[in-house]
Amino acid sequence: MAEILPIKGFRYNPKLPFSIDALTSPLFDVVSIKQRQALYRNSYNSIHLSVPPGPAPAESAKRTVEHWKRAEILLQDPLPGIYVYYQYFRLPGSEKEYIRKGFMCHIKAYAWEENVVLRHENTIPAAVNDRIELLEQTKLQTSATHGLYEDPDFSLEQYMDESITSPLYESEDYQGVRDVLSVIHDAVVIQKFVDHLKDQQVLLADGHHRYEGSLAYRKKMMALHPDATGNEAFNYHLMYLTNADSDDLRILPTHRLLEQLPISSEEFLGKLEEYFTVKPIEDSFSLTDLIVGKKWAFGVYIDGQAYKIILKPEVHAQLNWPVPQEVKDLDLTVLHFFVFEQILKVNQEEQRTYPGLSYIRSFTECITKVDSGQAQVAFITNEVKMQEVRKVCASGAVMPQKSTFFYPKVICGFLFSSIEENEFR
Repeated sequence: MAEILPIKGFRYNPKLPFSIDALTSPLFDVVSIKQRQALYRNSYNSIHLSVPPGPAPAESAKRTVEHWKRAEILLQDPLPGIYVYYQYFRLPGSEKEYIRKGFMCHIKAYAWEENVVLRHENTIPAAVNDRIELLEQTKLQTSATHGLYEDPDFSLEQYMDESITSPLYESEDYQGVRDVLSVIHDAVVIQKFVDHLKDQQVLLADGHHRYEGSLAYRKKMMALHPDATGNEAFNYHLMYLTNADSDDLRILPTHRLLEQLPISSEEFLGKLEEYFTVKPIEDSFSLTDLIVGKKWAFGVYIDGQAYKIILKPEVHAQLNWPVPQEVKDLDLTVLHFFVFEQILKVNQEEQRTYPGLSYIRSFTECITKVDSGQAQVAFITNEVKMQEVRKVCASGAVMPQKSTFFYPKVICGFLFSSIEENEFR
């Protein structure tokens, strides 16, 4: 099953005149334009590798990587290790401190059909192409994707807990999360991690685009090197693995925002009533509370008016996408089929690249953008449950794009992994 390896990681030279806080950045798919502009001002910030500026970003990143290595801005650790990564965080309205515990390693970039790494949602093609080009040019993986393994006995946790008491870095990131990194070099302990994963499948929680970039690059290199053994550097991918059995694994909802309806608001609301029970709501900011925990329930905010909509149970059988029942039963499948395909006439494939459709985690941002005229309608959703993700993965199918938001996001800048052959071995 899953083959993992320790990493001889690249990290920032500790002699640089910057704290690690000044060098980290959000992942490429969540960093805002305003954040980018601020981070670009520091010429050593990791944003220059993950979201490089300029008209030829991949070539720019390649030059930056080469310079940073030559100038020893990045140094490679002398020993391979398992890098332990803990994230301490709170959720709004709660005093509880969560600790998401995990570790970073190399994992073989298994093709989906090998059924070792399991995906659960669709990707957006343009974002995949962007990641492929960056990897081809730089041979450097700048941020770990997030995968889930099973460990109901928490057998690996004792080794991670011991390691984290001697941190390499401690930082508070843009999310308000405290990030702590340490490393395990003990070969006997590393082998316990390798052995634990060797009989497991890994569920890909976050980073589908980056993982597909590694898959495409591996496929290209295997075609160029038909005598390859399978152990070459291009076969491997940087992954952050956390325990799927942990109570500190949190998934937040991702709402949908549409800049422009292809039909009038009046026609749209009328068509909604063919499939949903539609109830006007006076207080738009109560939408999340009114739909929480309710099956096939959504909030709609349009023209300054909020609505709670719930699918009429008898119409669910009309959902005729060729997907397993586990996917048909998902809230987001219901939203994308009945609202986007049936009402707005945007088919399943077109939805992945539909202009003006964006995915927003912040409920308040959705309301604000509709009120300001930046969008016409917001669709407020419930979070996806972990057991739903597991069922979908087991079915071999995928959810609609941007279905899950595993919180918190990992940050970029703590660790880089090279797939240059001489640096990988």
